[in-house]
Amino acid sequence: MISPAPVRIGRGGLSAPPIGYGAAALGNLYSALAEDAWPEVVPAAWAGGVRYFDVAPHYGLGLAERRLGESLRGVPREEYIVSTKVGRLLEPQDARGRDDLANLFDVPADHRRVRDYSRDGVRRSIDDSLTRLGLDRIDLVLVHDPDDFETEALEGAFPALSELRAEGVITSFGAGMNQSPMLARFVRETDADVMMVAGRLTLLDQSAADDLLPIAEERNVSVLAAAVFNSGILATDAPAESSTFDYGPAAGALVTKARTMAAIARRYDRTLPELAAQYPLRLPAVAAIVVGGASAQHLARNSRLLERPVPEETWVQLREEGLLPLDRAPARQP
Repeated sequence: MISPAPVRIGRGGLSAPPIGYGAAALGNLYSALAEDAWPEVVPAAWAGGVRYFDVAPHYGLGLAERRLGESLRGVPREEYIVSTKVGRLLEPQDARGRDDLANLFDVPADHRRVRDYSRDGVRRSIDDSLTRLGLDRIDLVLVHDPDDFETEALEGAFPALSELRAEGVITSFGAGMNQSPMLARFVRETDADVMMVAGRLTLLDQSAADDLLPIAEERNVSVLAAAVFNSGILATDAPAESSTFDYGPAAGALVTKARTMAAIARRYDRTLPELAAQYPLRLPAVAAIVVGGASAQHLARNSRLLERPVPEETWVQLREEGLLPLDRAPARQP
């Protein structure tokens, strides 16, 4: 397979193919990965052309960072980029037999998360992440889910990240959230150069196109589209009644819409996951998508989702049938 050409991510010189791996599964998201299985995940992504890897302390209480670092050990550092996140410090505690499944991760609760968007908290978080990853620098740092901490992020985290970028500790920074209005404000009010939005630039939800994309394009900020499958409903070519949307049961109307999209895709010898992966990349300011995967098989499939461009006629039909809004029509080929 020929990997897609690298694209610019941020304004600091970072570039990678336009599909990245979101490594939450390495932190035992939902269930524990077998000890002989997780080491195969990153190599499968790499074999598929992935060179951008996104992680966070939140994922498995640091386990995902440790496993990602171990998986990349021995790979030339200049050949990949890594992003991690700040906003949740990990404080050791006695697990007392408890697990972290309340936070969706099947790991012992041997740490607790402490929300901290202060300057000192950001610096400590990055130092801790560098240790867990086994790296001497982090390419991209994202302020993680500051929904209830907007002021703290603006007054603490973003100025700290700007300092760290000036010091050469990091290359680029921004925020990662499941909503777009606050991301748009961060673009307007900070000198961040990358924003990651999860679930709001998909075939079923294009709300970030209203607020985030116009200001990002205007200010030359790269947008990363995560959760392009909306947690499952778009990940298969045959969405079931039991499909999930944004980590909850999908409404019947959404299942019907996804099935109609899948049927149109089949007319052009394409799949619904291919549509879901390629749609965000056709929008202004979107540099790359970030997809997950808990097995080598998943990563092998996901890394191929950009290999066959969806015919333009497919997008035209989706818009003509009212399945994609005309005012958010794709603007460029992936």
